[in-house]
Amino acid sequence: MAADERDPDPENELREILRELLSGGAGVDPAKLAGAAGLPSDPESMARLLAQLQGAIANSDKGIDWKLSVDQAKAFASRTSFTPTDQQRRDLDQALHVASLWLDEATTVSALPDPPRLMSRVEWIEQTMPFWSQLAEPVATSIAGALTAVLREQAPEEMASIAGQLVRGVGGTLFAVQLGQVVGQLSAEVVSGGDVGIPLLDERAGVIPQNLEAFGEGLDIAPDQISLYLAVRELAHARLFRHARWLRLQFVSAITDFAHGISIDTSRVEELAANFDPNDPESLRQALATGALIPPKTPAQLAALARLETMLALVEGWVDVVTAEATARLPKSDAIAESVRRRRATGGPAESAFATLVGLELRPRRLRDAARMWQIVGDSLGNEKRDELWSHPDLLPGSADIDDPEALVRRLSAPASDDDVDQAIEELLRGDGPDRPVED
Repeated sequence: MAADERDPDPENELREILRELLSGGAGVDPAKLAGAAGLPSDPESMARLLAQLQGAIANSDKGIDWKLSVDQAKAFASRTSFTPTDQQRRDLDQALHVASLWLDEATTVSALPDPPRLMSRVEWIEQTMPFWSQLAEPVATSIAGALTAVLREQAPEEMASIAGQLVRGVGGTLFAVQLGQVVGQLSAEVVSGGDVGIPLLDERAGVIPQNLEAFGEGLDIAPDQISLYLAVRELAHARLFRHARWLRLQFVSAITDFAHGISIDTSRVEELAANFDPNDPESLRQALATGALIPPKTPAQLAALARLETMLALVEGWVDVVTAEATARLPKSDAIAESVRRRRATGGPAESAFATLVGLELRPRRLRDAARMWQIVGDSLGNEKRDELWSHPDLLPGSADIDDPEALVRRLSAPASDDDVDQAIEELLRGDGPDRPVED
C-alpha cells in the first residue's frame, strides 16, 4: 500500500492489523505492521517476528516457547564461525590438565569427574539455554501477567479479551526473543561456562576457544599464559558448582522472589497512551527498554536482589582468591587478573546478563569485598575451613560477613558448645536456617 493510501489514523491502522493477526489471518503485510507500530522495516526480520507472533497467539495457552530464544541466539552466534586447529586443541587440553593440578594445591574442593569440553558459541548456547530459560520464566510470566491485568482494565470492553490474549502470547514471545538476543550476544563474550558466575553448565566445565583467543587480543601477554589462567578460573567455577549443588536452586529462588513483586505502573501507561504519537514511537520504545512501566522495586524485591548480589559476589570472590593462589607461579597472572577486573568493571558478561534479566547492577566493589573476606578466612583458618563454608547454605557467609570478615573469623574460631550444637540441630529440623525465606 502506498503511503498516501494508508488510513490517516495510524492507531486505527494498527488496530486493524492486530485484529487480523489475532484472527489468525495470513495476509498481514510485515512492512505495513512495521510502519504502523514504528518497528524496524528490515523485511526478513519483520517476517520472522510476524511468524513468531502469529504462532504465539495461536498457542497463547501453552506457555512461553523458549525454542525462540535458542533460535534467536543461534542466529546471532552463527554469523561468525571458528574452528580451532588440532594444535590449538592440544594446547588447550594441556592447559586444562595443568590448571586442574594447580587447583588441587589451592582448594580442597574436589576435581571434576568429567573432562572439560571445548565448545563453539552455538554449542555454548545449546548447553546453557535450559538454565537461562529457567531463570527467565518467572520474570517473563510475571511481566505478562501484570501487563494483561492492566490492559484488561484500561482497554475498551470489546477489546479487553483480545488485549489479554495478545499480551499473553505476544508478550511471552517478545521476552523469549529478547532473552535469545542477550544470550546470543553473551556467546560472543564469555570465555567459558562459568564466566557469568552461575552454574550454567550443570556441574561441567567448558571453554570457548574462539572467545578465549579474542580475550587476549591487545594484551602483551603470551597466549599460553592467558589460556592457563582462564582455564584455572573455569575449573574453579565448575568445581564449586558441583560441590555446592544447592547454588542453582538459590539463584532460581532469588529471581523468583523478585519476579513475584513485579507490577505495572498504570499511571505511566495512561500517560504514555494519552501522549503517544504514532509518528514518533521512540518514547514507547524507551519506556519498554528501560523498564519505565515498572514501578520502583518493593522492599521484598530489593531483598531478593540483595541476596542475588551477595551470592554472585561470594562465588566470584572465592574464584578470584583460589585462582590467584593457584596461578601464583604464572609470570603474568597479576596482569591477567587486572584484565578480568577491568572487563568486569566495564560491564562483563555477568553484569550484562543480570542487568537485562532483573535490572541488577552488580557492584565491582562488592565482589572485591567478598574476595577480601575469603582471603582473610583462608589466611586465618586455612583453605580447608574456608572451603567447608560451601558445604551447606546455612554455613555460607552473608552480607554482614563480607562487611566484617574479622568478626566471621572470630565466630568460626570459637569452639562450639553443646548448647550451640543442639540449637543448630533443632533449627535444621525445623527448617529455621538463616536463609529460610520469610513467609507472607
